[in-house]
Amino acid sequence: MGNWVENEGLSIFVILVWLGLNVFLFWWYYVVYNVGREYSYTRVLLGHALALARAPAACLNFNCMLILLPVCRNLLSFLRGSSACCSTRVRRQLDRNLTFHKMVAWMIALHTAIHTIAHLFNVEWLVKARLGMEGNLSYALSQLGDKPGETYLNFVRERYENPAGGLYVAFTYLAGLTGVIITLCFILIITSSTKTIRRSYFEVFWYTHHLFVIFFIGLVIHGVGRIVRRQTEESLEVHSPQQCTNYSEWGSQKCPVPQFAGNPPMTWKWVVAPMFLYLCERLVRFWRSQQKVVITKVVVHPFKTIELQMMKKGFKMEVGQYIFVKCPAVSRLEWHPFTLTSAPEEDYFSIHVRIVGDWTEGLFNACGCDKQEFQEAWKLPKIAVDGPFGTASEDVFHYETVMLVGAGIGVTPFASVLKSVWYKYCHDATSLRLKKIYFYWLCRDTHAFEWFADLLQSLETQMQERDNAEFLSYNIYLTGWDESQATHFAVHHDEKKDVITGLTQKTLYGRPNWENEFKTIAQNHAG
Repeated sequence: MGNWVENEGLSIFVILVWLGLNVFLFWWYYVVYNVGREYSYTRVLLGHALALARAPAACLNFNCMLILLPVCRNLLSFLRGSSACCSTRVRRQLDRNLTFHKMVAWMIALHTAIHTIAHLFNVEWLVKARLGMEGNLSYALSQLGDKPGETYLNFVRERYENPAGGLYVAFTYLAGLTGVIITLCFILIITSSTKTIRRSYFEVFWYTHHLFVIFFIGLVIHGVGRIVRRQTEESLEVHSPQQCTNYSEWGSQKCPVPQFAGNPPMTWKWVVAPMFLYLCERLVRFWRSQQKVVITKVVVHPFKTIELQMMKKGFKMEVGQYIFVKCPAVSRLEWHPFTLTSAPEEDYFSIHVRIVGDWTEGLFNACGCDKQEFQEAWKLPKIAVDGPFGTASEDVFHYETVMLVGAGIGVTPFASVLKSVWYKYCHDATSLRLKKIYFYWLCRDTHAFEWFADLLQSLETQMQERDNAEFLSYNIYLTGWDESQATHFAVHHDEKKDVITGLTQKTLYGRPNWENEFKTIAQNHAG
């Protein structure tokens, strides 16, 4: 329990604070609209649906303020790199930025649903109030504003005999039209963000996510129409809703006709700061994308994996960081993230790209990898690079013992880590705080990442030559194989080198027993 609190305590605290603020805002605005004197007559027309529409609107403002901050990559990288600002524990929260981004998105979805449903009832009741019979307060309130010197409470000013009157109002008034647009945009954004769409149709995810521009424009102007109205303070001083219950007396000296005003739009006050930060973020990205990048080498690895080695003036990186890459020859708009597989000590930076989709296939062909003949450097495509951006892997040199776990293509950050460790070890082993690395790699098929097995083989050989084979302890787990492969493994099991990777350390089959692994490492490195 203590370890769990140590590891997850701050994350749980942040989430509880965020949830608490949502609950507080919902409760506060629900009470304001359900009890406030200025909304007494508004509640006559709308009942509890008024508070049920306005309370989630406040939560929407709060969450729409937060939604952009986790995707300001340059801001997060700046905070990560600022040791004065962020301790290791705080930086760990920054590494969970996309998880928080998704949580905020689902919270927006929840409050959007409540807000929309409540307002659908509100519009229907306001349309019916205009058609009501004389002799009730709802009808009298709806007629206010028809005579000179009066202000209206019911924003529906026409009489709609047609049953579809509510639908007409929703699509003709600014609040209704923008509400429909931003709701549709949000539905498209959130449905295209599912894992299936992201992995199989990344372009669909990428393009629909940029509907956020329309979403925020619509959000800011959504309240400009001021359709939610209240009794003014001046009117409350001379006309008390609790005392002037007989509307036939309205207009007398005792009960002047109540005056109303619309609530001013507030959303822009919530979102203007994050929108400005995000605009700065995009300007920085644009400036970076205009800087010249030169592809110095393209290496074709087995199983349709290519390695791009590049150079860019002023480019500085740390281990395990990632960049976003755009190739205008493939797409002028799309940016795709790739982990850097080079070490900071090398005079170039590199990425490994596995060909698994339309964009990567286009890059493969643009680099001439589909041709047999040698490709001239000047024929290689232009590349734009944004980054690098920080990850948790940067902290690897802050500890004496580290445990690295990669699954499948998730092993790529450790190419950079292991290379850099080796360079530092060769240069000055005594100054290196890191004394022991435990490395675990789980994959369904190691052949797809032979380039990484080659790197491990090189490190293994060099460590043995330096008589320090214990520095790097690695375990490769193969999680997928067929019957013929199993027979082949069994036949060659006693050979000195592993039949799959060519390494001295034999490949293990299945999945690791993590409880045992953690226990063993903890015993070997007490404290």
